[in-house]
Amino acid sequence: QVHLVESGGGLVQPGGSLRLSCAASGFTLDYYAIGWFRQAPGKEREGVSCFNSLDGSTYYADSVKGRFTISRDKAKKTVYLQMNSLKPEDTAVYFCASDPLRSWAPCDPDEYDYWGQGTQVTVSS
Repeated sequence: QVHLVESGGGLVQPGGSLRLSCAASGFTLDYYAIGWFRQAPGKEREGVSCFNSLDGSTYYADSVKGRFTISRDKAKKTVYLQMNSLKPEDTAVYFCASDPLRSWAPCDPDEYDYWGQGTQVTVSS
């Protein structure tokens, strides 16, 4: 059974940094689509960054380009989201999600079947 667990959220001042982790288990394939999404109060869930496990290519939403970096430790089955230069508008619950049957999926929440419980990120002074 696929299981995703996020960690690393918290309260940070504007301009600060956080690193989110997503530990995955239960996959039967070595390559799987995985990504980070977020949902702010009153807003729809949106794709932040997604990872192509086959060729290592990445996608970033325009709002986070140049500030966030997605990476993966294949041996640990863990995906990270390094978030720098955080802004108040980055405040949201951040989720990782996966489709274990594909190496890549569009960074759209509707494309992903398995979700973690989420971790809160609050950017405030």
